[in-house]
Amino acid sequence: MKNINVMNEKLNLTLINGTGYVFKVEDYMTLRRKHRIVGALVGTCNVRGWSANDCTLPMELTPLETHFLVERGIAQLVSKRDSLLRVPDEKELAEYHKNLEVSFSAQSETLKAEKLRETERNMSKILAGKRKKLLREGVSDAAIELDASKILQETADNFVFDRKNVQLEIACSHDQPHAFKIVDTPPIQSPLKYKVFCDFWSRGHYVTAGDAFGADFLLYPGDPLQYHASHIVILLDSPIVQPLDLIAKVRLSVIVNKICIFAYFVEGEEKGEDNAEREVHYQTVQWEGNRDRVGLVEGPSEQKR
Repeated sequence: MKNINVMNEKLNLTLINGTGYVFKVEDYMTLRRKHRIVGALVGTCNVRGWSANDCTLPMELTPLETHFLVERGIAQLVSKRDSLLRVPDEKELAEYHKNLEVSFSAQSETLKAEKLRETERNMSKILAGKRKKLLREGVSDAAIELDASKILQETADNFVFDRKNVQLEIACSHDQPHAFKIVDTPPIQSPLKYKVFCDFWSRGHYVTAGDAFGADFLLYPGDPLQYHASHIVILLDSPIVQPLDLIAKVRLSVIVNKICIFAYFVEGEEKGEDNAEREVHYQTVQWEGNRDRVGLVEGPSEQKR
């Protein structure tokens, strides 16, 4: 592994927990729009906290997506471990604390300005409340003199910024670039899964994880933000599937309004055992309902790749 200190045309995928992560908005949009890779947003929203519907960057890629992007020269997997775990020097610590103080001061000014705006919006109620209080204390109405500008000044003078309530901004990406090393992608655990992923991607689909639908993959005809998945893909260890498993998966696909595809390896023919190449075969199965009170399965449509 060699150190890289200059940017190149490949996107950088940061290695975390055995897969690639994307921290830059530009890289995320490039992968989604140009390369049909959507990953999964796993960051938290600064304002509303964590929500499954409000996740933000970084984007976590699956090991398959990471391997796919590196294999095709679209991206490179990099490790920033040494750079991020090293002890900062005194100059870097001083710069960090300086920036932290700037952030605290900015928050204090923002909260103070908001407090003054709120006071100004409710000035009529505040004046009325102060007048009633003075009257209850025995001050005559003619002697009461209330000035809105003085109340605003009093509010500003009494404002205290409690650092216990300070918000620490967790940046999506570092302001300064870090040194990194290019590393090899982890080995593929399932050759069938990777080959199926690459195959459907090459056919123009958006391919995402199908765990939420009890499948291995979901296939989309376009960006998942604009389209529903059209197919679920189930991977099989062999061409043989038990009847109850077949019925369960196909009925599941009916419930979620998608077409079910089974994918499995078939050993290559007419080749020596040492050079046998396994091909992926697909069977598309659709449930026909209770026509004539018999559950019928459409004759399997088999393809091979």
